[in-house]
Amino acid sequence: MLFLFALAALAAPAPADWVPMRWPSADPSSLELIKDTPVNCLLLEQTNWSPALLDAAATRNLITLGVIRPGAVPERLPSGLHGFVLEGDFSEIPNLSGRLTIELLPRSRMRWDSKAPIIGTYQAVWPGIHVEEGGSAKAAPSGGPWIDTNAGFLRFARAATATTIWLGNTPPAKSVITAEGYVQAIADAAVMGARWIVALDPDLAKRLLAREARALGDWKRIAQHLAWFEQHSEWRSYQPVGQLALVQDANTGALYSGGVLDMIAVKHTPVIPVPPAKLSDAAMSQAKMAVNVDPSALSDAQKETLRRFTRSGGTVLNGPPDWKFPPMSSAEITLGKDDVKRLDEIWKELNQMTGRRNLGARLFNVSSMISNLLRSPDSTRTILHLVNYSGYPVENVTVHLIGRFRAAQLLAPGAVPKKLETFEIEEGAGTGVEVDRVGAIATLLLEPAS
Repeated sequence: MLFLFALAALAAPAPADWVPMRWPSADPSSLELIKDTPVNCLLLEQTNWSPALLDAAATRNLITLGVIRPGAVPERLPSGLHGFVLEGDFSEIPNLSGRLTIELLPRSRMRWDSKAPIIGTYQAVWPGIHVEEGGSAKAAPSGGPWIDTNAGFLRFARAATATTIWLGNTPPAKSVITAEGYVQAIADAAVMGARWIVALDPDLAKRLLAREARALGDWKRIAQHLAWFEQHSEWRSYQPVGQLALVQDANTGALYSGGVLDMIAVKHTPVIPVPPAKLSDAAMSQAKMAVNVDPSALSDAQKETLRRFTRSGGTVLNGPPDWKFPPMSSAEITLGKDDVKRLDEIWKELNQMTGRRNLGARLFNVSSMISNLLRSPDSTRTILHLVNYSGYPVENVTVHLIGRFRAAQLLAPGAVPKKLETFEIEEGAGTGVEVDRVGAIATLLLEPAS
């Protein structure tokens, strides 16, 4: 309670509006670098718990959070910090004297019913096109390039909780990330309604603190994309649209990257994740098809909900009866090779069930992208996010949407909104839109026909 009063006194943003970044310096003058950016919450390693930095941050109304890891709990806690981030697999949560605490846990230990203002994990893949040792792109089951993404996990997470979600992944060790790579990390989380904790690789951090011109240019691009998502913060409340439901929870593979939700994502089929605990007639009301990953994991009442769905004309694809997702350890977030092969069975059946049907949106020339179709809570606005992981612009993207839309706008960071022509298609009494070019991220804003 004292913490909330302190925030009110500072006129600081509420936790849901914190834009977090791992700050790489204890020098108060370094804070000039985040002037005029949306970054308002600094995660500080213990070496950077400098009184001078904390004082300078306070004058700027910045939230400061000290990072604590297992085995490194300090005996004395600085009073100048607003709270702490417990990052890691703690066997026992340390006593921090009632101070605000945000937990970045292993995925397998995240508490979806938590009353905390923010929940998070340090376990996330670094997004991008997966490249094999020989330099060629790994192929996905669809035949396109395999995209390393946190999208599937985050789709489930957003269905499981309304709490703000942070991803705490850092750049891969001994790597230098391009500005485009940072933009992809931001967008990979943001289009699913989550936040990536901005973390710079050591090389960029060093050059940025030295005010090297190229580093400043890269930082400007990163900040521009952060700001763009903050300008459209209402999108975080939008809900998935589509005619395919996926019944799955944390115990049946929803926490894995590269699982069923990601397989559906590469097919660009809109999907509504439905945790079994939230399985109801209302949750299935949009769907015409459903994938039930593990029928044996459902209660009798949940099974009856799916039977009602099929009696009303819906189609259900059940996962292989003799296969279970392996229990998730605190160290692994991707499936082993044998499990991926078994996933191919679900992929083939899913492909046969859906065929070339439009279950909300169909996209063409988007093999390097992930998309997300969302609708506002009042159903007056529909958006389609497009995240491009290729590192270069993609041209001539075609979108076929179910339903009639009278107008479309293409939005992108740093670009003037562009009106696009719409045209009717027979499929699903739908609407077509042609997009000339997509950089790292673009969003179609669609207005329904009156």
